[in-house]
Amino acid sequence: MSRIAFFYGTLMHPRILQRVIKNDGVHLECCPAVLTDFTRHKVKGADYPGLIPYSKGKTLFDHPLTTEEKSVRGTVVKGLTEADLEALDRFEGDEYIRRPVQAHLLGPFVDVSTHGTRFNDLIPTHPPPLPENVDTSTQTLEVETYIYCDETNLEADLWSFEDFVKNNAWKWYHSDKSRDLADLERAWAEM
Repeated sequence: MSRIAFFYGTLMHPRILQRVIKNDGVHLECCPAVLTDFTRHKVKGADYPGLIPYSKGKTLFDHPLTTEEKSVRGTVVKGLTEADLEALDRFEGDEYIRRPVQAHLLGPFVDVSTHGTRFNDLIPTHPPPLPENVDTSTQTLEVETYIYCDETNLEADLWSFEDFVKNNAWKWYHSDKSRDLADLERAWAEM
């Protein structure tokens, strides 16, 4: 049985997702999506984000958030195998807990493997703005996502996929082939 997940951080990048699940992702399809009433924050001292419900996230700010700020864009990926999920759970570790959420789909599903390095086709770094009231009549899908467990370890700053791609994504998929993913994760944590 295949599973469906929503990714909102480093795993939105197909090359990183393929590296984490340790296969080419030929069995996966993805589409752009958004979660409403969630916030995506920078994790203190890390390149990756943490997602929490807006009810908790708003306490980190001294001002009201816009619709865009209290919505999290990402990708819905379908076709994940149990082995893929086990690899993803190991990758996310105990900082996150996998929970069901409702994602609003923003486009059609496409094959992950056909895009290779053209990931901007899948997840634009400059998407059009969300309307003030996200149209909940758009297709929604129950998916699983990884919720960050310790909001005290999150910054008030919202995490940007554009900044990640520009400044840090290369660290997550370029490496010495003799090092395995666990070694890379330790190295990234020390950066």
